[in-house]
Amino acid sequence: MRSMTRALLAVVVLLLGTATAAAEPVRPVSIAWGPCPEDAEGECGAFSVPLDWDEPRGPRIDLAVTRHRATDPARRAGVLLVDPGGPGGSAAQFALSRYFSEDLRARFDIVGVDSRGTGGSLAIRCADLLSGAPSSHPADEAGFEALLRFNRTANSRCRERSGPIFDNAHSDLVARDVDALRQALGERKISYYGISYGTMFGQLYAERYGHRVRAMVLDSVVDHSADLTRFVGDRAAAADDSFVEFARWCDRTASCPLHGQDVFAAWEAALDRAGEGRQELLDLMYLALRDPAWPWAAELVAATPAARALAFEPNYESVMRATVCQDFSLRVKNFQQYSRLRAEELRRSPLMRGNFVGHNEVMACTGIPGPPANPPHRLDISGAPTVLVLSARHDPTTPYAWAVNIKRQSPHNTALLTYEGWGHGAYLRSACTRGGVDSYLLDLTVPASSCPAVE
Repeated sequence: MRSMTRALLAVVVLLLGTATAAAEPVRPVSIAWGPCPEDAEGECGAFSVPLDWDEPRGPRIDLAVTRHRATDPARRAGVLLVDPGGPGGSAAQFALSRYFSEDLRARFDIVGVDSRGTGGSLAIRCADLLSGAPSSHPADEAGFEALLRFNRTANSRCRERSGPIFDNAHSDLVARDVDALRQALGERKISYYGISYGTMFGQLYAERYGHRVRAMVLDSVVDHSADLTRFVGDRAAAADDSFVEFARWCDRTASCPLHGQDVFAAWEAALDRAGEGRQELLDLMYLALRDPAWPWAAELVAATPAARALAFEPNYESVMRATVCQDFSLRVKNFQQYSRLRAEELRRSPLMRGNFVGHNEVMACTGIPGPPANPPHRLDISGAPTVLVLSARHDPTTPYAWAVNIKRQSPHNTALLTYEGWGHGAYLRSACTRGGVDSYLLDLTVPASSCPAVE
């Protein structure tokens, strides 16, 4: 990927002249495309945007972008911008992947731009500065204060290493980058597919530029209206819901090592055996439920876990502090507030004791000064066409309740497609989910409201 990144950042971008800049914000007028070093079918480029869109004539940054041209250009339906979420996933790599169906690849130019702080767009990489952190589950006030001091120091050092991109990587800026890309591509409207945190960029784009949206899919949607309590509590409840579904799978599946046993009692016994490794076991179980990888989950309970590589997006831990912490109000002020929040988390999640991602993101954001630059708010996409919201009913990462709330906030121009199954990310789960999304993107046909689960 290093050679690809160098090529991306080396592309020369033409900018508007001084006279035009005086009349309106400086915007890119074209992208100089070149071959992708690691993908013969793809085109790679870069384009320039303001570091701060409120200061359009100030410093600029280059964003990495890739394109897979429609393989059936005579039937081309336009541009499909895509983002894999994270935050931290490379949209530039995602656009060139085989994730999307042959029908979509035939009809759309599939385009991905690495969002600020990720991939080839000034990636924020500070994981080494985060080693040795105190527990994210402080037992007392001293533990909370130690975590607070660590976060402040780590964030300061990460900001110093990363430069001004650290304070200019929230989702509203990304949405404005996407519209600059639309203009650079010469498109009047775009279609969009975002998964997980990529749905944040899509929602904010639809809020700002709804009239520029042809179609939009929000797969495993993040609810930007969630306050601190819901951000943690909804996710905690979703983790327990997924564990219950795992237990039901064991009950009906003879090959489950726990078949015929009390799975809940076996889980409590496993946690007791884990001792000091209890939190690690909880975190591993969360990741198994997220896939879902139920045989692996059973191994975890039965104390015979197979080795497994565990990783999120390459720079999730780093860019999350610059993005999520500026998109949500996640600042826990003191140990007393943390204790109340933790009690709510345990109330809603007695089995999983909370949610790995939800809890850790809140605790990573604790200690960041000031209010978020892009604060949570009720969704307003009244200027957009019908947006397709897609969610698995049993998703431990982005709770189904969030998808329902998106639909509740925008009842007239959203359609909710429910996958009655499990795991994070719904598009590839079945022929029904793939077909529903493809028909919507290709023909603007709103699919049926649900798809049956597939084991």
